[in-house]
Amino acid sequence: MEAHHINAITSAATTIVKQHLGIEAAVSKPFVSGKQFMSSDISVVMGVNGTLEGQIICTMKRETACSIVGSMMGGLEINELDEMGWSAVQEFGNWTAGKAASELSNVKETIDISPPVINEGQSTFRMEKTFLTFPLESDIGEIYIHVSVTPAKS
Repeated sequence: MEAHHINAITSAATTIVKQHLGIEAAVSKPFVSGKQFMSSDISVVMGVNGTLEGQIICTMKRETACSIVGSMMGGLEINELDEMGWSAVQEFGNWTAGKAASELSNVKETIDISPPVINEGQSTFRMEKTFLTFPLESDIGEIYIHVSVTPAKS
């Protein structure tokens, strides 16, 4: 993965949290997760296709997901995710991936994002390619952005 691809994706995530949720966020020290990693309570999984291909997976604790949903609903206190809450978590993934696609277009990459899939419960994700993980620190908790994208094979 090239630095300008990573910068575009992490910029997209912090922008979404700040602009759409009104919450300050910053990327802390990234690390290599390797070809597998253990997720948090809730994961939003999105496939990437186009000039780049791979996966973007956002993972978070349940409390963080509830805070995201509450912020999306105007500051409501959410303690449990219902169907509307799950839909909002998916939409958060859509926002993040859509903004990443926009940011990547600035560095001459064109990608399509698959509809997000939600995984509930801790899981081990495995892939042939290496994941880099970017912890996004915020007042509502950490969101881990796991990225594995490479140039598409022609």
